[in-house]
Amino acid sequence: MKFRKLIYSAVAGVNIISAAVWVILTVAGNSIAESQSYNYGAERWDESGGSTQISCFFTEDAGFTTDIAGGIRADMLSQLKNISIVPEEGKELIPEAYSTPAGKMTIRCDTTGRSEAEVTAVGGDFFLFRGFTLLDGAYFSSDDIMQDGAVIDRGLAWALYGSYNVAGMNIYINGTKFYIAGVIDNPQTKEEKQTAAEFPRAYISYDGINLIQGTESAQESGIMKKITVYECIAPNPVENFAYNAVSEYLKSSYDGKVSVVSNSERFQPSVRAKSFRKLSDYAVADKPVVYPYWENASRIAEFRLSGIYFYRRLTYVIPVLTILWLLFLLYRLIEKTRRMLTDKTADAVTKAIYRHNQKKYKEN
Repeated sequence: MKFRKLIYSAVAGVNIISAAVWVILTVAGNSIAESQSYNYGAERWDESGGSTQISCFFTEDAGFTTDIAGGIRADMLSQLKNISIVPEEGKELIPEAYSTPAGKMTIRCDTTGRSEAEVTAVGGDFFLFRGFTLLDGAYFSSDDIMQDGAVIDRGLAWALYGSYNVAGMNIYINGTKFYIAGVIDNPQTKEEKQTAAEFPRAYISYDGINLIQGTESAQESGIMKKITVYECIAPNPVENFAYNAVSEYLKSSYDGKVSVVSNSERFQPSVRAKSFRKLSDYAVADKPVVYPYWENASRIAEFRLSGIYFYRRLTYVIPVLTILWLLFLLYRLIEKTRRMLTDKTADAVTKAIYRHNQKKYKEN
């Protein structure tokens, strides 16, 4: 009896440990996934959960430009219209954004502040997708009459003016005057810090790049139109509709030159656990795609989550084995009870027959 109690106590203890490990891995996984805010643009845009976010990353020589980008949205709108999904009046159905790194540029202010910074050309609803923390001012948009606004990070604001409350003040990028539309916080997560490095950043429109370089030089360099990152949020009436629509549209012209990512599904535990055996894909790049720091940070998060959710799946083994063991014990108990009842029934019948025969014998 004591040995049996010891076994039961051991089994219970192992299951408690397994459950605790599951909780720890779940909390850790959720924390890592939620820290990569750029992947949750669809949730910020469509709280009903009926949309999904897709990101496309192109090689430098892909030739994908602002003149071509609108074709992706037009193709999806046509497919959605065929199944009676059309935009509501006054509301955009498929917001999109695009960007490309413009390189390091010298930025100074009206006083003595001066700094080198990574400048990124952006278009569409770029800031909708980023999940940046806005510290001061506001984001500019492609609808602004003047395209001389810039969003800078806190590090650049401090380097120029010694404060991040500088919205509306002037900066000069390679000598061209802009105003600070807004100030965002520096990358905060472990993964973002690892990939972004400690270098100031500024974001301006594609028209802003044209202002800096001059129309002729911008057209010659191709920076004014080149896109290395394209993103969109689209309705997902059936599983993988948006992902498949974008992939199919780009397949013929950009095969081998683009990587398409479904941001809304990438951190799902089932997806990451299955990818654990393919972690070598993260170590060997099969195409020279230009990944911005926020995507590199998310790829690191994917790498970590693959291990976390794979090992979390292993914690199911002990409870499953315990359930099977309990079912086996229950089966044995049922069989034992059945045999006992059968034996008792047989004994009762035998005794009843014996008593009946005895009674008849006496009567005779």
